[in-house]
Amino acid sequence: MKLFSTNTCRVPADLSGVTTVDFASETVPEAAGFRPGQVEAIWSAVEGLYETGISPAITFCLRRQGKIVLNRAIGHARGNGPDDSAATPKILATPDTPVCLFSASKAITAMLIHLLDERGLIDLLDPISHYIPEYGVNGKKNATIYHLLAHRGGIPKLSGDFDPEMLYDLDAIMRELCAARPVAPSGHRVAYHAITAGYIFGEIIERVTGMSVREFLREAVGEPMGMRFFNYGLPEQDRPLAAQNYATGFKPVGPVNMYIQNILGGDLELAVNMTNDPRFMDTICPAGNIYATAEEAGRFFQMLLDGGRYQDKQIFQPMTIKRALIEVGRPELDRSLLIPMRYSMGMMLGNSPVGLYGPMTRKAFGHLGLTNIFCWGDPERDTSVSLLTTGKPLVGTHMPALGKLLFTLSTQCPKKPAGASSEDQPELVI
Repeated sequence: MKLFSTNTCRVPADLSGVTTVDFASETVPEAAGFRPGQVEAIWSAVEGLYETGISPAITFCLRRQGKIVLNRAIGHARGNGPDDSAATPKILATPDTPVCLFSASKAITAMLIHLLDERGLIDLLDPISHYIPEYGVNGKKNATIYHLLAHRGGIPKLSGDFDPEMLYDLDAIMRELCAARPVAPSGHRVAYHAITAGYIFGEIIERVTGMSVREFLREAVGEPMGMRFFNYGLPEQDRPLAAQNYATGFKPVGPVNMYIQNILGGDLELAVNMTNDPRFMDTICPAGNIYATAEEAGRFFQMLLDGGRYQDKQIFQPMTIKRALIEVGRPELDRSLLIPMRYSMGMMLGNSPVGLYGPMTRKAFGHLGLTNIFCWGDPERDTSVSLLTTGKPLVGTHMPALGKLLFTLSTQCPKKPAGASSEDQPELVI
């Protein structure tokens, strides 16, 4: 990653040669309640984001009223990174390309924890030490599952110098987490838990069910919903299909680099390089390594919008989803992200007049992933969106185009008429 560079990829003048459309899945926009030109405006905004060169590949899926209106990919899964030459072999991205969701994985892992509660296997208000006795030391005895879901668990990161190799050793990470001292009493401080909480959730799932979190996700969600990928890591035979991640944008230096290290425990380039290591696809990182297509990620959030139902299967009960979407406190400064955040128990919530998912999206729920991955559902617009990107900038020339895309989605996806909500769809309590 060059210091004095935008670190962008090559963008062809004609985007049709790097665009793949799943025509079989896309429905006529008018059948999903769009007016002429609205879907075209949204896709044009996606193309505008790609034209900044900040992401070698973008895969995008938009549903409205449960119908897919856009399921497309643009760019290259491999071979067109900022440091690749024109002669580097290139592989086109397609709508079937699996992409790592990074922190958007948190929303899915959180829903698995809510599913345990739904089944009566845990209580969200129980101390974590009730299920992991060795965790209840050094001031963490009363830390609850609820606190962790709400990013109030007091262990936003591991203290001291973090050895990246530890990511591949789940037992070592759990020993560190159990021995850790919280930076604040549980419940007292909002601070984004980038990877720590996920490992604890995975351990709870394994101790309660006797299955790994990977097995539990496959049984509870992946198989009933017919997912091809949608799990932690990737089996070896699928790895050639996966999109590679690239550090792009301006190289973080000074305070910006300190900011990213405060969140991730390491610099951005190191984090990106680690995600391209085959061992990252071997391991389970409950907070950060679910691989999925954009359509699969959108399918999950659409299922939540539909009250937990997928086709003839009830994946989650409607009340479980309502509980998972209730805001846990007033918006306040997140001590890790250093911006005001609205959280539920496991989701990043939208806001008005401006929120993570565009303007006037207070009822939207979902999660962001490193660094420009967006997966969310919006009950007011009856839309589910997944924007998966392989460029990983913190700051870059793409920011106006990204803002324009979020604005376009918010303004071009019509809101449902007042009183049109289905009784089976969860209403966000605010």
